[in-house]
Amino acid sequence: MSASETEDETFVPVRDARPEDVPWPVMSWPPPPDVRLAGRLVEVAPADTQRDAEQLFEALNDDRVWQHLAGRPRSLQAVAERLEQRRAAGAVPWIVRLRPGYAGLPAGTVAGISSYLDVSVGDARLEVGGTAYAPGVWGTAVNPDTKLALLTHAFEVLGAGRVQLVTDVRNTRSQQAIARLGARYEGTLRRYQRRADGSVRDTVLFSIVTEDWPAVRAALEHRLTAALQQQQSAADRTSATGTVWCRPRNTERVEVAPAGVRLRQRGTGRTGGPPDRA
Repeated sequence: MSASETEDETFVPVRDARPEDVPWPVMSWPPPPDVRLAGRLVEVAPADTQRDAEQLFEALNDDRVWQHLAGRPRSLQAVAERLEQRRAAGAVPWIVRLRPGYAGLPAGTVAGISSYLDVSVGDARLEVGGTAYAPGVWGTAVNPDTKLALLTHAFEVLGAGRVQLVTDVRNTRSQQAIARLGARYEGTLRRYQRRADGSVRDTVLFSIVTEDWPAVRAALEHRLTAALQQQQSAADRTSATGTVWCRPRNTERVEVAPAGVRLRQRGTGRTGGPPDRA
């Protein structure tokens, strides 16, 4: 092999995107157990095993939910144990409840769960994952409403510099949902972890970093606001005619107002100060 051929095959080092980076503040951790993140459709709160386990089991007791998730809990006790295991591992599981009635479900219904995982306080990063929803809210505004609340809390209250999201390479629906949030695809981790059936999966990795966050948030808020208006128009037509004109679709989104953040009103700019950091 000639010297020129060797040089052509040399790996090209990755360029430093922040050559003049400055020290990042320490991330605040953990979130207080009584924090409540309120969106238009959902309230997201740290899981309370005694309060939430039974309703969470009922919400996720469907084979479709666990198609790409390992370790389906088959009993109420198993759900309670799973919540405690996550907390013991340093994660924060968040219960997602509907604030108003939505998608045929009454107000107060547990719609699913998401978590802060793989937390590295010293590196100011965490993962949003372990997410599962009742099939009745798939393709609705529940997931982006939840994610916007969790991302806002991570970046603007806890002080994270990076939030990552991962999914099974076979879970194309999840990949598309993550990409729609505005997360950037970073690569595929080959033979990364084991599935419930014993096979080893490739894991698709996405991330949002603090430099991305303002644009990601603005885009999400715009989509959620537009969907809220679309949903209200459909409700008005239904009320006037008694006919259901449309159902929640994958593109439906609503604006989220995390705790302490005032919502944008129609015809005005965004109001209010910084998020509540109490």
